[in-house]
Amino acid sequence: MDLNGDGVKDILSGSYSRMDKSMAGLFQVLWGRPDGTFSKAQTLNGADNEPLVIPTKGEDEVIEAICTRPFAVDWDGDGHLDLIVGNFAGAFYLFRGQGQGKFAPAPQKLMAGEEPLRIDGHHGDPFVVDWDGDGDLDIVSGSSNGGVQWAENLAGRGKPARLAKFKALIPAPDELRSGYRDNEVVAPTGSTRVWVADFNSDGKLDVLVGDSVAIVAPAEGVSEADFAKRRAAWTDTFSALSKEAANEKDEEKQSAIYERMNKLYEERKEFMTEDRTGFVWLYLRK
Repeated sequence: MDLNGDGVKDILSGSYSRMDKSMAGLFQVLWGRPDGTFSKAQTLNGADNEPLVIPTKGEDEVIEAICTRPFAVDWDGDGHLDLIVGNFAGAFYLFRGQGQGKFAPAPQKLMAGEEPLRIDGHHGDPFVVDWDGDGDLDIVSGSSNGGVQWAENLAGRGKPARLAKFKALIPAPDELRSGYRDNEVVAPTGSTRVWVADFNSDGKLDVLVGDSVAIVAPAEGVSEADFAKRRAAWTDTFSALSKEAANEKDEEKQSAIYERMNKLYEERKEFMTEDRTGFVWLYLRK
């Protein structure tokens, strides 16, 4: 997008976290040049010349500030690009644009009625588009849980946004596994990221979905039968520990469970190889 209005396309990215001060995902921009090249990545500052970040209060809120994912769009119809930003927590913020690549330092949390707008899962991944063709801007998002969700804007053309809660557009898997065989990957798994476009030029918006997946196979010298048996036993144990950790309120006990899970994860190398990769899936709209 042309973030600063100079007629040249720029590249904008979020990030996990800055490495100094309090944890917060910075925004990085590579300003485009007329010759088609780009500048080195620079931190995007607010109108106060300080790095643009989602402010938080204390360590309990840090997941609101990290893993930022920005989408530049004129959200309020004033002619300036704004930033709709997702984060680790699965919530969304609006940095209002002031033109020429400048943004108000203090963001506004997006709401669905009286509650903060939030996806099912973590890692909000906003793609802002008029998904239902009613003239206003909706938000489509991926999720750590997989699948694709969308928040409908109920306002109508030319009116201030009024967002509904997220609902499933493409269902998430019933269960996310720690690894898949090649033939088990038949749809997007977890950590989905989305792009919306008319892919086949039929006048309808389609959805491209990227995911993250671990492809597993028997380790050298392990038979398929032995692999299947040991994998099933390992999965049962790991799933039980995951549920135990989720239900444990004592931090010290929970930490001990996580240590056991990490050890178990290392032990599976005895019978299993793992190739971490991802796929891109295309959903054509009917």
